Amino acid sequence: MANTSANAGGGECLVMAKPAGPRCNLRCSYCYYLGKSTMFAKSPGRLSDALLERYVAQRFAASPGPATHFEWHGGEPTLLGLDWFRRLVRLQKSLCPPGRRVTNGLQTNGLLVNETWAGFLHDEGFSVGLSLDGPVECHDAYRRTAEGKPSHSRVLRAFEILRRAGVYTNVLCVIHKANVARPDDVYRFFRAIGVLRLQFLPLVTPASGDRAHPLAAGRQELGDFLCGVFDLWLAEDVGRVVVQTFDEALRPIYGAPHALCIHRETCGEVAVLETDGGFYACDHFVDQDHRIGSISEVELATLAVDPRMTAFGKAKLERLAPYCRGCEVLSSCNGGCPKDRISMAPDGSGLLAWFCPSWKRFFSHARPGLEALAAHMKSGRPFLEFKKPTHVN
Repeated sequence: MANTSANAGGGECLVMAKPAGPRCNLRCSYCYYLGKSTMFAKSPGRLSDALLERYVAQRFAASPGPATHFEWHGGEPTLLGLDWFRRLVRLQKSLCPPGRRVTNGLQTNGLLVNETWAGFLHDEGFSVGLSLDGPVECHDAYRRTAEGKPSHSRVLRAFEILRRAGVYTNVLCVIHKANVARPDDVYRFFRAIGVLRLQFLPLVTPASGDRAHPLAAGRQELGDFLCGVFDLWLAEDVGRVVVQTFDEALRPIYGAPHALCIHRETCGEVAVLETDGGFYACDHFVDQDHRIGSISEVELATLAVDPRMTAFGKAKLERLAPYCRGCEVLSSCNGGCPKDRISMAPDGSGLLAWFCPSWKRFFSHARPGLEALAAHMKSGRPFLEFKKPTHVN
């Protein structure tokens, strides 16, 4: 099973730092973050050198070791330029405690990635998340530049550059109306270009909304998509391609804890640092109600264990609808992300995740195949020797 940068694991609070804030060179139709620009209008538009040094030092102090991981998200962090990241690495090396290992993750749309960027990312051991929504017509439907131009060819070029340079790259594909009806095409496209690590992120809604985004897939459609991709993956790519959703579905069957926050019983272990030093409980809850404090005033280690962080994380389980508590796939789903709970349960007992019918369908569909895979893994045989059982659909 693969680990994921979306969860700290082991109880440590992972921090998604956004050094360029909401600034971006794309204008994706479904972006939930560009709207935060007004919230940070008085911010300088980047994490200052003083705040960066403070954050790096506090991150080391808050991390128990032997490794400290840094996540850089946006907006688009590469807008800060390669020299900014070179300074970051020098700063990390100067402040790193003896014997500590440092890792970095960078989420990017790829538009600025070139051979120089890729060489740096490889040499400094960065892992990269690259946003790509599948074939050209699926991707360019909603992922266009600030000038309204398509971006697919530029992202493909970035992926190839990263691949040639040997950069550990995970592709993030948002699932929406333009690609949800094409599971075979989407998955075969990624396999054809050589993607080895793939993450599907269903578009739902901003945290403040009570309706799904207009571009979101239908409540049943995501399930059809995931089942279609799963059947292809189980038959042909176990041990070759890591699909985060399938990795998560396997974990409770294998007896491992969930790695991804949306499927854990509780959350509150993936915080956000904004350009003004503000520390927030979650990427999808960057608002005044969920602002825990500032690293300019309170140490990061203290903010991470603030009672409001704990309460935020526990609320996911405490507010789980009774309808969910009796569900046969509860251990796989755990009610999904709190931001997605916008649909009333059939019995009126509380709010369900928008894609509840899809998650239920997928987890039920995948279980026989994943049970066979778990048994294969426990036997000690290599992944690549796994063959899809004939009794599994």
